[in-house]
Formats: sequence, C-alpha cells, structure tokens
Amino acid sequence: MTEAPSTILYLFNTTTHALWAEEVVLARGIPSEVVPAPGDSDAGCDLALRTLPAHGPALEAALVEEGVRFRVYGRAG
Repeated sequence: MTEAPSTILYLFNTTTHALWAEEVVLARGIPSEVVPAPGDSDAGCDLALRTLPAHGPALEAALVEEGVRFRVYGRAG
C-alpha cells in the first residue's frame, strides 16, 4: 500500500511565475508556502510552492485560471 504524500510541491520555470503563484494563492486565501525547489527537480527556478493535498485542487484551479504555468513535483505529464 502506498501512502498519500503529506504535501504537494508545485514547480515553476521562472522566479516570476513562482512569485505570481504566491500572489494568486495569497489573494484567494489558499494555504501554502514558498520553499526551495528540490535539487533533483529540474525546475527552472529555485522556488517551489508547497501545500497540503486537501488544498491542491483549489490551488491548481487558481493557477490555471490565472494562467500561471506550473508542474507538480513527482507527477508525470
């Protein structure tokens, strides 16, 4: 049995996108925090956004709606 991850990490190609994502989630009251991107992530910038799985759908929907490009760390596709 595989355990669900305790947090979800969102990666960005640029620092601009990471900071934009932070602004979007803060404005919408979605709990998250900016953290360093994992060294093995091949992220375009050194920042990532972390949240709990329960907040993932709202966070992803907000970023898509605002046009912020991102990918989820460890998720293919």
